[in-house]
Amino acid sequence: MKQRKPQRPKLPKASGQMKAWSTALEAEVRVWPQLSARSFFGFTALYRKEKIFAALPRTRAWGTENSLAFKLESQAPATRTRLETDERIGTTLMSKTRWYTLQLFSDADVHDALDWLALAYEAAGKHKKSR
Repeated sequence: MKQRKPQRPKLPKASGQMKAWSTALEAEVRVWPQLSARSFFGFTALYRKEKIFAALPRTRAWGTENSLAFKLESQAPATRTRLETDERIGTTLMSKTRWYTLQLFSDADVHDALDWLALAYEAAGKHKKSR
């Protein structure tokens, strides 16, 4: 019997508002040391050195039309509690890696998104690239 490949999750189209938020977020993080950005399947993938830590929607979103994604490979207990209690946060597993999604509802959420991106950026600098 032939084994099926697991299907990739459906990626909804990013809303116009999410595209604007992503552009603003990318402009903020571009000045961070060791940061690079690359186009990646409808997203702007953010890297610290060679380690991907976030995906900002360009044409596609992750989860909902107003969501971005970030990775936090290990968290302090306080961060884990924040992840578990923030109703805007979701999770997904992709290539054996847990990604977190953050759904934005208003301009006020952009500040929180920047905070989560900063945590993911810092975490990416603490771990060696896995092969």
